[in-house]
Amino acid sequence: MPSDSVSSIYKGFVKKKMLLALGLFLSLILLAGASATLGSSGLTLVDVYIAVLARIAPGHFQTSWLGEMVVWELRLPPIFMGILAGMGLAVSGAAMQGILRNPLASPFTLGISSAASFGAALAIILGAGLVGGEYLIVLNAFVFSLIAAAAVFVLAEIKGITSESMVLAGIAIMYFFSALTSVLQYVGRSEDVHALVFWTMGSLGRSTWHSVCLVFVVVASCLPWLIWKSWDINALESGEETATSLGVDINQTRMATMTVASLITASIISFTGTIGFIGLVAPHMARIIIGGDNRFLLMTSALMGALLLLGADAVGRTAFAPAVLPVGLMTSLLGVPLFVYLFMKRRKKSC
Repeated sequence: MPSDSVSSIYKGFVKKKMLLALGLFLSLILLAGASATLGSSGLTLVDVYIAVLARIAPGHFQTSWLGEMVVWELRLPPIFMGILAGMGLAVSGAAMQGILRNPLASPFTLGISSAASFGAALAIILGAGLVGGEYLIVLNAFVFSLIAAAAVFVLAEIKGITSESMVLAGIAIMYFFSALTSVLQYVGRSEDVHALVFWTMGSLGRSTWHSVCLVFVVVASCLPWLIWKSWDINALESGEETATSLGVDINQTRMATMTVASLITASIISFTGTIGFIGLVAPHMARIIIGGDNRFLLMTSALMGALLLLGADAVGRTAFAPAVLPVGLMTSLLGVPLFVYLFMKRRKKSC
């Protein structure tokens, strides 16, 4: 086949994937605007977009004081946190699945979320932590998330760093911290246990512009690095021998990628609480619509994760209104049947 034909086919292949990603991005903007209209404020989708544009370009757009207050102070912090959390958890899950060659790898199954819950339990039930004040729970959850990631590395190093050993180490860490959290729940006061249970269900309602900015800095710093490493992740997915022949340092790539993914996850769940299934389901959905090339898969997974998390939050705020269901509970309720559907669909294709 002539090289020009190959080049045009490849360009069409890339263009199709970029159009799919653009469609997801536009859907995310539409969903974010629709999510901001939920509640008793009576704002329409147009009102929301005008309120956003009025802050960006005040000379060209005008909005009411109520619209600006509701959109910028009440609606946008949870929405932006949902977008960042969905993107970060999904891209972390996709990267972990790639370097470990395991479709079940995610921040939840590798023990990072369980460790964050234990850190929060220490702060809520015992009042113990590295610092006091309003950041006691956040910092505890963050530190213990990183401790879990370090423990996975240590256990995998003892066994020999392979994808199987890292997954098994992560499962052991998950059960270990879950057991410790259960012990604290057993000895804690009922009101403290209730607060802990609410934290572990995950919520975007606690988000502020300060927490959004902190998470944004971490995600914006780490996401480009993961995309830059997408070639190495592709090589690892092809097998260790193939990756070695292509000059990829397997152990270094796995450890560095796991560290970055763990940092993203820790920064998110320390503010939002435990949010499951986004890091597991979103990469599988992205892989179905765009393929397994991590150069496109990572960003598509990020967009898909943001859509899933914002959608779950919108359902949680409207399904039993005026009661609001925690977003972590909604991702589990919606994620389980969705994951089973994806699993059965992939199985039928392989038969």
